[in-house]
Amino acid sequence: MNKYSKEDIIQMVEKEDVEFIRLQFTDIFGMLKNVAITVNQLEKALDNRCMFDGSAIEGFVRIEESDMYLYPDYDTFEIFPWRPQQGKVARLVCDVYRPNGEPFEGDPRYVLKRALKDAADMGYTFHVGPECEFFLFHTDEEGRPTTSTHETAGYFDVAPIDMAENVRRDIVLNLEEMGFGIEASHHEIAPAQHEIDLEYMDGLTAADNIMTFKMAVKTIAKRHGLHATFMPKPKAGVNGSGMHINMSLADQKGNNVFVDEGDRLGLSRVAYQFMAGILAHIKEITVLTNPLVNSYKRLVPGYDAPVYVAWSASANRSPLIRIPSSRGSSTRIELRCPDSAVNPYLALAACLEAGLDGIRKGMEPPASVDDNIFAMTEEEMKEHRIEQLPETLGEALEAFESSVFVKELLGKHVYTKYLEAKNAEWKKFRAEVTDWEVEEYLYKF
Repeated sequence: MNKYSKEDIIQMVEKEDVEFIRLQFTDIFGMLKNVAITVNQLEKALDNRCMFDGSAIEGFVRIEESDMYLYPDYDTFEIFPWRPQQGKVARLVCDVYRPNGEPFEGDPRYVLKRALKDAADMGYTFHVGPECEFFLFHTDEEGRPTTSTHETAGYFDVAPIDMAENVRRDIVLNLEEMGFGIEASHHEIAPAQHEIDLEYMDGLTAADNIMTFKMAVKTIAKRHGLHATFMPKPKAGVNGSGMHINMSLADQKGNNVFVDEGDRLGLSRVAYQFMAGILAHIKEITVLTNPLVNSYKRLVPGYDAPVYVAWSASANRSPLIRIPSSRGSSTRIELRCPDSAVNPYLALAACLEAGLDGIRKGMEPPASVDDNIFAMTEEEMKEHRIEQLPETLGEALEAFESSVFVKELLGKHVYTKYLEAKNAEWKKFRAEVTDWEVEEYLYKF
């Protein structure tokens, strides 16, 4: 992570001919927002004197308490390489504060910072490696997105079968120019589906980078005449897009505390407890890891997405959590249910706090399930005590609403606003008549 002072940023802006700076922040639903300023206003912004109307942001504050301030995180300063090279554009990720100088409790970045402090108080640093999937579709004559593609490529295919190889390379090169560590990129299973894996990093940087990643992917795709979407399941009959989250904890010396060479699986007691905490709380936090009505169209059997609350120590990809085969300093757990529509600040905070709760309470995970769960009978699943993730946004909201853990995790403001909005989304969806229903029932009845 960069370590910049106010003077460093002013000097870089002058040296690199930066003309515009985007002061970025994220609302509680994971939508990126910004206030753009010119270089003439930079010093004012760096002194935390840039104000905006918080009442205009869904889920923030009421109109009678609308003045909010953006506090730039100096270490997040980056120049956008895809913008003009004269009069460049840079960004600073910001925290949201109230006029009295207190952090705004409705800022998702603040929620994650609280969770990271809880980890630090226990002697841990949270490390994350996201695997980000997305689709690249054609646009119509007016530039509007479609779900059309004329490529038929599949898993790990190369050009010319993979028609978007150059697009993906352009995305990776631009991200690397911004300082991103890219572990790998490849074509995914479905036609027009792609994956880019980010290197391991601390939890706050991961959330910041996921937001920037999505913006960069959409921007660069548009330059190529395509529309990038992180919608979890844009097309029926093919795999949906997930965002698997690889996680581990390090001690104050930077050592991976999930490692125990003496254990049969190479996992420490802390690793088992952390995993047990996530398994115990996953139903309560599913609405944070899978936030849309559409998210649950991905979480169905037959499309490589997890459906069952279980873990595997092998390469088995049917459970919710798997332990990748690499060990030593690379030992980690991989949570497979999240999708890229998440608010990364809230999702990572939820995963971290669930894991920490498992450590505090000394939780033990159930036995590893190394068989294909999708092939099991109901009797076999009962025998293994395997439960199922929520099947709809409605079921996820029921678990969320009754959770004391989630209320403490998010705080009253975010919990209340998020629940209100998601209940409204679910209610609106239930009132809709879909094309499937018309095709299925109109003639018959």
